[in-house]
Amino acid sequence: MSLHYDNTERGIFLRRVNRFVAEVQTDSGVSTVHVRNTGRCTGVIFPGAEVSLQRNTNPARKTAYTLIAVNTTEYGWVNLDSLAPNKMAAEWLGTNGFTDIRPEQRFGSSRIDFMASRGGEEWLIEVKGCTLAENGTGLFPDAPTARGAKHLRELSAAADQGFRPSIAFVIMLRGVESVIPNSTVDPQFAEEFAKARTAGVRVIFIPCKCTDSDVFMK
Repeated sequence: MSLHYDNTERGIFLRRVNRFVAEVQTDSGVSTVHVRNTGRCTGVIFPGAEVSLQRNTNPARKTAYTLIAVNTTEYGWVNLDSLAPNKMAAEWLGTNGFTDIRPEQRFGSSRIDFMASRGGEEWLIEVKGCTLAENGTGLFPDAPTARGAKHLRELSAAADQGFRPSIAFVIMLRGVESVIPNSTVDPQFAEEFAKARTAGVRVIFIPCKCTDSDVFMK
């Protein structure tokens, strides 16, 4: 199971202009690139880091490239594409006995990433991509996320309504097998995570191996 990116090139990260835009040194000069990740990417991306870019083939796009991954000393290539975790999670569900997999299902006042069936039960699965780790353990989130805490509250409520609620962490760091709440960065998420576990929300870990142009499920 894998995700592949065509038309990739490498460059050197210079700076992040804002949440969605960065500057990267490429063979053709300094390029403005789209960042498909609104997190801080703390401890992963920094000036001088080698990055992987996907050249955009749509002439209507404002930027010539999209930032895909960054090469790190400790964890190898780390995929930063915020669309990748859901794609990998969908593949994982399809190979782990889940059927009738439905993305983007409304529940309460949120949209939960997946609803699926397994063993005669209805599952709700919220997906989070992990790109930060410390001492070999993944940390989530890398920036405060009120939306993430809200999702946990929705999953906790689902447990009382006959669903099997789960939060799935898709881990984009080599050698990292598990994730814990990053209470230093977001104590509210950590608090809601603890409540969700008590309420019966399951935690799923989906470790991946990344290259400059691929994501492989382990």
